[in-house]
Amino acid sequence: MPAFETAIVVGASSGIGEALVKKLAAEGTKVAAIARRESELRALAQSCGDRVFPFVHDVRNFSEAPVLFDRICAELGSVDLLVYNAGVMPRVEESEYNFEKNRQMVEINLLGAMAWMDPAAAYMEARRAGTLCGISSVAGDRGRRGNPGYHASKAGLTTYLESLRNRLTHRGVRVVTVKPGPVKTAMTDGLKMPLMISAEECADGVLSFAKSSTTEGYVPAAWGPIMFAIRSIPSVLFRRTSI
Repeated sequence: MPAFETAIVVGASSGIGEALVKKLAAEGTKVAAIARRESELRALAQSCGDRVFPFVHDVRNFSEAPVLFDRICAELGSVDLLVYNAGVMPRVEESEYNFEKNRQMVEINLLGAMAWMDPAAAYMEARRAGTLCGISSVAGDRGRRGNPGYHASKAGLTTYLESLRNRLTHRGVRVVTVKPGPVKTAMTDGLKMPLMISAEECADGVLSFAKSSTTEGYVPAAWGPIMFAIRSIPSVLFRRTSI
């Protein structure tokens, strides 16, 4: 028996999401794969046989999320796991202050997660069972100088997931926050970052957390002590660094 009979992966057409869909399907899970790019979704579904069900959706169309969630529940029969993986990180120059980029990041990285997790949380609370998993980031642990909008969107997602966890933990629902470091995807193409891992390695870490009793953690685990040290730097000193 698979760990999850049914699952939804939001942000499934490439990178971490694609790897998650393939791994879940290989375990025997029926997966609703959600993404904006139809051709990539169709190709993914075809490569996974009859376990993957593609649904084209732009996460910025917030009002569509609860309707589509209900449709997926009806088609799959249930939803045991929802993973919100959709995210963007446009390049931001050192002295660039671009509201449109910031809005895009907040809409996709944070508000889209709320639009999907709210109906899923209500559904799982009523069933007294299920797992919600959000892909946050080490970038949300501290307000670093490089991309303020991205850091803020991931910090918001981390706090939102913690709030859901505090609300749902005694109602049979697990809420898992996974904070990857840099991952080799189209979003990080051309960037040189420390401890960078493949999308497949990240997906393995995400599923490990989703299946375990741990509700929050870093992928890879080495980021745990690193981020503890970074969070411990006093703000008056942190602002003088180039981290």
